[in-house]
Amino acid sequence: MPGTVGFWPALEPPVCVVVHCFYFRGGAELLFDGVKKHQVTLPCQPEPWDIRNLLKWIRQNLLKERPELFMQGESVRPGILVLINDADWELMGELDYKLQDQDNVLFISTLHGG
Repeated sequence: MPGTVGFWPALEPPVCVVVHCFYFRGGAELLFDGVKKHQVTLPCQPEPWDIRNLLKWIRQNLLKERPELFMQGESVRPGILVLINDADWELMGELDYKLQDQDNVLFISTLHGG
């Protein structure tokens, strides 16, 4: 039977992605201990990494304070511009974009207090 080893189905290899850099600008870096650039190797998982899963990972692993200023539900808060390899994430599929090795993801806050 194709895709089996002995009597057991063959397991798909886990999907690992190296995202070259995450950048936080326009004040968003203040929510990440003031660190503007993070080089990250994402852990392996059975399904490909998408922006939706990336944002959950960022919330759990990088975000240091006030998550309500960065996220709303499972997405970024309105007023956070997201660029993937210098292109607006709206052109790339937003939350459904599948991350590729060496992607650069930039988060820019356009929210400013007065």
